This record gives sequence, structure tokens and C-alpha cells, in this order.
Amino acid sequence: MKESFNLAVIYGSARENRFCDTVAGWAVEILKSDPDLSIDVIDPAKLDLPSRHVGNTHPGVAELQASLAEADAFLVVTPEYNHSFTGELKLLIDSAKAEWRRKPLAFVSYGGMSGGLRAVEHLRHVFAELHVVTMRDVVSFANVWNLFDPDGYPIDKAGSETALRNMVIDLKWWARTLRDGRYPQVKAELLEVAAS
Repeated sequence: MKESFNLAVIYGSARENRFCDTVAGWAVEILKSDPDLSIDVIDPAKLDLPSRHVGNTHPGVAELQASLAEADAFLVVTPEYNHSFTGELKLLIDSAKAEWRRKPLAFVSYGGMSGGLRAVEHLRHVFAELHVVTMRDVVSFANVWNLFDPDGYPIDKAGSETALRNMVIDLKWWARTLRDGRYPQVKAELLEVAAS
């Protein structure tokens, strides 16, 4: 029995005319070709989360928490605004707690000359508090507006795709390891099925 992983791809921007659609769209297209992954896109612009914490009685919060709970791993596609990440992403992160716990997370970042890496460094501290394991490697696009063609693909298609796929290899290893730790009985059942 082949293992598969539920990967939640999280958009880090809700701004109008955002470049996140281009970068995340490319990443999702590549990741959908991976037979080990089932992709769920989480977009703060579509969730319309409330600006204050109201719990999961709000439909957007309930939908977000359900999606995060189902995920085995996360990929955050984040821009850098003012040397950090967006308020929409912080609101999304803070709208859940237990649903993040003991799961791995990778980053695709983009922006000006830093390529969004300052946003990633700030996010690592936030996710550490939620017991999320972040991947060391990041796929980063510096001066992103010059790096994608008019069809939404990186100019360096091969290099960008290789970087993303290599990062996801580690993400899947962590997804398997942490899922086995969270649900040891599931691993035992999988081994039983495989042996029969």
C-alpha cells in the first residue's frame, strides 16, 4: 500500500492583484503531479476571516480549522511586506492552534532583493511556538517580477522545479515521521495490511 500525504498549500497574501497567484499557481501545478500528494489550497482571500478572534463559530474559521486538521504537511507561499509577512497570514495562523501541532511545513517565498527570506525567518519563530517543524531549505524568488514569464512559469523552469521537488522530498519524510508519531496505531494497521 502506497502512502499519500495531504498537503495544504497556504497563500500568504490576500492583497488585490497579488503576485501570490502566480507563484502559488506554479507550485500547486508542480505538486499536483506528485502521486504521493493530495493538494488542498487555503486562500485567506477566499476564507474572509474575521478581523478579531471569534472562535470556530465563524464559517471561515471553521473551514480553515477543518482543512488544517486534515493536513499532514503545509506549504506556505509567502511574500515579504515591510521586512516581514502579511497581517492576513498572521490572522490565518492565529485562527487555529491544535491543528498545526506536530506537523511539518515548507516555504516558497518571493519579493524584492531578499526574495521573501526575511518573512520566512519571522514565520519560523511563529511556527516554532505552534510545535510545527519547518524545513531548512526554502524555494525563494528574489526580484520575482523578472523571474516569471507571462504564462506564469519561472524563467528557470528546470532549476525552480528541481528546488521545489527536492524540498518536498524532505517535507514528505517529515510528514511520514510525524504522522507515525501522532498516530502509531495507523502505522501498525498499514504494516498489517501490507503483510497480508
